[in-house]
Amino acid sequence: MKALRALGGRGPAAQQITGFVTEDRPPIASAAEALDVFDFEPIARQKLPPAHWGYLATGTDDDGTIRADREGFSRYQLRVRRLVDVSKIDMSVNLLDRKWETPIVLCPVGSQKAFHPEGEVAAARAAKAKKHLQVLSTVTTTSVEDVNEARGEPVWFQLYQRQDWNQTRQMIKRAERAGCPALVFTVDLLGGSNRETLLRAQRRDTRQCTMCHDSRSPAGETRGHPMLAELVPEPPMPEVGTPTWDFVKRLRDTVTMKIFVKGIVTREDAALAFEHGASGLFVSNHGGRAEASERATIECVSEVVAGVAGRGPIIVDSGFRRGTDIFKALALGATAVGVGRPYIWGLASFGQEGVEAVLEILRRELQMVMRQAGTTSIAKITRAHVLDRVARS
Repeated sequence: MKALRALGGRGPAAQQITGFVTEDRPPIASAAEALDVFDFEPIARQKLPPAHWGYLATGTDDDGTIRADREGFSRYQLRVRRLVDVSKIDMSVNLLDRKWETPIVLCPVGSQKAFHPEGEVAAARAAKAKKHLQVLSTVTTTSVEDVNEARGEPVWFQLYQRQDWNQTRQMIKRAERAGCPALVFTVDLLGGSNRETLLRAQRRDTRQCTMCHDSRSPAGETRGHPMLAELVPEPPMPEVGTPTWDFVKRLRDTVTMKIFVKGIVTREDAALAFEHGASGLFVSNHGGRAEASERATIECVSEVVAGVAGRGPIIVDSGFRRGTDIFKALALGATAVGVGRPYIWGLASFGQEGVEAVLEILRRELQMVMRQAGTTSIAKITRAHVLDRVARS
């Protein structure tokens, strides 16, 4: 067997985002040829400008938390059962009194037209075709109304709060009017993020970017983000400091949408989120982009589950690439699992067809491991189906 290598071999992003692949992995010419989600990554990298790839690939500092997210899954072994009738598999889950056919969620990823001309609309059509929950980013390049139309029903809306409460309120009320049932407040970037891989990629990009990026904007914002560009001038109400837990309560009191807090990785914060009005949580380190903790989100699930204590759903993301990854998170107590980069690799490679193919691969892999483990429904995946190497050492 040829030696294993990291795809591309050209620095941290190339080495750490993929996991390892063999030398003889041939490039795919169509979405239908993909055997796993990693097959889409080199095609996306080839098609995208350096800065756009860097934005997608980057972690924080030396991308160590990206590595940790992938390596964390090896901590848990599967404990499988035999001679169970697995001819029928039910992968459905319930979120906010709604039944979904699959626990796989499309996480919010900003600026999707940077990866494909149809951007979020292509992702929404794929989510509709495959019947997946979709969460839309504040920095979407398509309006929430147009995404909802493409999806065929309202999506969930992710929030990056503004430094002006009037602007934040405008955005979330617009999402509420559009029918979005949940607001996903992201808290893991409030301390900033040192994205070295992105900065190095930007230096290699020789394109003129003024059509997308407005250098005159004092906040450094980009053009083409309708949820920000279409804010109406109102008397400013500047925030004092960064948000605290009281901000979660303020959101809850402002909209009728359910409030999820995204970026929770500890038992203490999980408990505090519910004390301040959250209806659910995302266990997330922003795909390794938020902090240099070098702690995998899969290793955070158990303690967050303990902090939630059954009060609401728990969605976990960051680093999920395989059906076995998803199975392990569900066994540890997660309600659903979010993916980000994999479906964007598919989007950049083949548009809507690529997103659909990524989702189909993950569903197929999850269904297979459920059969292998003798679990005929998501509810039957329990803590008894995983062994923790660390706890046993």
